[in-house]
Amino acid sequence: MVDFYADWCGPCRMMEPIVEELSKSLNGKAVIAKVDVDKAQNTATSFGITSIPTIILFKNGVEVKRVQGVRDQKTLESMILAEV
Repeated sequence: MVDFYADWCGPCRMMEPIVEELSKSLNGKAVIAKVDVDKAQNTATSFGITSIPTIILFKNGVEVKRVQGVRDQKTLESMILAEV
């Protein structure tokens, strides 16, 4: 799972503790990564990120799900576990 965010983004800051807790609870079951769109503009552009926060779920290197906006931990965890 990759969380595309920016430090100045209010909704992204709301997602930060959720993503951190998700990383702890899924330790070993999934890889959780964060990409700062301001520091990695080319990466964000290559994935077509137009709104943040955007979370993309990959399976075997292929995008399988994309959600934008704030989501709760349970929703994200269910989304990830459905793919592992």
